[in-house]
Amino acid sequence: MALNLSQKQEVVAELAEVAAKAHSLVAAEYAGTTVEQMTAMRKKARESGVFLKVVKNTLASRAVGGTEFEVVKDALTGPLLYAFSMEEPGAAGRLIKEFAKSNDKLKPRVVSVEGKLFPAAHVDVLASLPTREEALAMLARVLAEPAAMFARAVKAVADKQGGGEAAPAEAAAEA
Repeated sequence: MALNLSQKQEVVAELAEVAAKAHSLVAAEYAGTTVEQMTAMRKKARESGVFLKVVKNTLASRAVGGTEFEVVKDALTGPLLYAFSMEEPGAAGRLIKEFAKSNDKLKPRVVSVEGKLFPAAHVDVLASLPTREEALAMLARVLAEPAAMFARAVKAVADKQGGGEAAPAEAAAEA
């Protein structure tokens, strides 16, 4: 069904709003994908904070104009599915990579992050980025390590002074 001018403007406005807030974009060929596969992918996209849309490339090109995804304009050819990561940068990459495993018709074509255009092979790199929770856990481990090192150093000094747990109290009493 062809869209009239006002419908096209609505699509462009919606996509432009999404592109302005998104962390990353993966555009993929989807021709030959079944309705069931697309439905499953859309469901998973909603669950993982990915905005998934099939639109004409001319409309997508207009929508990304003025955003950090403007760099993809020249690469938008053929029927494409657009996946924008809204909550974390790697979400769209993980979604496309996961569904491409079971669907050889789904092929990543364009990857864009922070105003840079990357080849399709970078979908693996994007998919390997940690989730927000994983990143916070890594940060917590990094921040906890200096405290653990300090505790080990204090224990080593106490052990060296020859008394284990009671050594610091005894040393203070003698002084």
